[in-house]
Amino acid sequence: MVKKEFLSGNEAVARGAYEAGVLVASAYPGTPSTEILEAISRYPEIYAEWAPNEKVSLEVAFGASLGGARTLVAMKHVGLNVAADPLFTISYTGVKGGLVVITADDPDMHSSQNEQDNRHYARAAKIPMIEPSDSQEAKDFIKEAYRISESFETPLLFRMTTRICHSSSIVELGERKEHPPSGYVKDIKKNVVIPSNARLRHQIVEERTKRLTQYALTSPLNKIEWKSKELGIITSGISYQYVKEVLPDASILKLGFSWPLSPQLIMQFASGVKELWVVEELDPFLETEIKAMGYKVKGKEAIPILGELNPNKVATAFKINNYPGINEPEKGLPLRPPVLCPGCPHRGIFYNLHKLELTVFGDIGCYTLGMMPPLEAIDTCICMGAGVGNAHGIEKALGTSFSRKAVAVIGDSTFIHSGITGLINIVYNKSTATVVILDNFSTAMTGHQPNPATGKTIRGEDTFRLDFVKLAEAVGVKDVKVVNPFNLKKSYEALKEAVENPEASVVISRAPCALLSKKKAPPFYVDADICNSCFSCLDIGCPAIAKKEGKAWIDQLLCVGCSLCAGLCQVGAILREVKKSE
Repeated sequence: MVKKEFLSGNEAVARGAYEAGVLVASAYPGTPSTEILEAISRYPEIYAEWAPNEKVSLEVAFGASLGGARTLVAMKHVGLNVAADPLFTISYTGVKGGLVVITADDPDMHSSQNEQDNRHYARAAKIPMIEPSDSQEAKDFIKEAYRISESFETPLLFRMTTRICHSSSIVELGERKEHPPSGYVKDIKKNVVIPSNARLRHQIVEERTKRLTQYALTSPLNKIEWKSKELGIITSGISYQYVKEVLPDASILKLGFSWPLSPQLIMQFASGVKELWVVEELDPFLETEIKAMGYKVKGKEAIPILGELNPNKVATAFKINNYPGINEPEKGLPLRPPVLCPGCPHRGIFYNLHKLELTVFGDIGCYTLGMMPPLEAIDTCICMGAGVGNAHGIEKALGTSFSRKAVAVIGDSTFIHSGITGLINIVYNKSTATVVILDNFSTAMTGHQPNPATGKTIRGEDTFRLDFVKLAEAVGVKDVKVVNPFNLKKSYEALKEAVENPEASVVISRAPCALLSKKKAPPFYVDADICNSCFSCLDIGCPAIAKKEGKAWIDQLLCVGCSLCAGLCQVGAILREVKKSE
């Protein structure tokens, strides 16, 4: 009897890796890809790890591939920017054991700083790309991906998107097929990419691309679904599902193996239909390539280039007025912007940074929400680790008088990811910049994954715990302070002293994420008889505090008892003990 399970796309990828005999999997957490490694870690047959960043994870996977093992790397789309350096060269060296790189793109930027289309990486790096359209394909296509990777000795890009990553459907499971590592074979001309060797390898890459193009013609991942010859649609990924739903009578060329394209396959399909369209999310990637082949094709003049597609948008593009549509949010509903959680340890730091009127160079993490009113304490957010370099750069442009009014803030996991080198640069180049490390004991924004500063591995095993104080001192920072962010007075003094220091300084804000605590402290309440309606307590921007009947009021269901508001109240109206009448 066939076993079936209800799996998300991410869980299906993990299952596919298990069935394909993968031995090593490495990743850095990033939505929408995070759950892939979390699911893989539940299979004891696969070694799984959180790496400090995506570049390291790909380098780990390549090392395992050199040993002949099947390996997997997972990351969100911007993570591939970090891993691009080894990726482009691994394309030249080729692989031994199958190496699959998962890129989880984020159309509509649900949790990302940009909306880049990573299909361009496959073309630029000259490696094949596969795109599933549901959970079953995510599992099945992974197994085919390893066969392709090993047959053509190439890394392979496996493109997911948010909708496929997080949508769930029924998946038929298979058994694991072991692929023992074949062992390392020394090959200097192949694996040492000095220019003379790389020139020879480039020739091999071009020859491989020709063979992959021939494979695309007969790949089982590509299929033509002939129906009405009046309309033909070329599509891939989740867009295929929308086309099937909205245009059930159209002929479809579904590209599961979406790079390189087969001109013969495109010709076979295009010559069989009267009107040719490409339906794809984000950039006109397929459309541009098909137009370059000489075909008259429609696409982005009607299909939006911005955001996620959905059936409504496809129906609108094809002027289908009788499509019942999906439910859209009602117009006029109040916005609910994201906000730092009640009890978040970052709130006290941002309150003081705002109070000190400092320019704050931010970074990627839930602490980026320090930009929201009333704190408004984040001035920039570019990419992982950028805030540290930004703070250094502006000092070199505007001088120390400005740098003493500026800081960089960065989370613990992000600092490990790409902030350490920026701090070294600050010290080495004699900057006076201040770096605030927000250590909340986890990679919080993506779901509390462990990192090297937590002392735990992905499977909860004890390991070495990185010490930020010793690290900062080791790279040359003399002024290193550790503060409790819930002590507003002392953290204010520490920040003020740090920015006034004529040399580089580090302030480490150390307190666990409020969501990590299993025990909630008794909540606070406002004694309305004492409250003078100054509303200073609202300045910290806690969602548990509001105005009610002209007084401050605390929602005790939200309050976690962090005490920040009580520290701000000048008349002692905020108390921890709950009134008996309540």
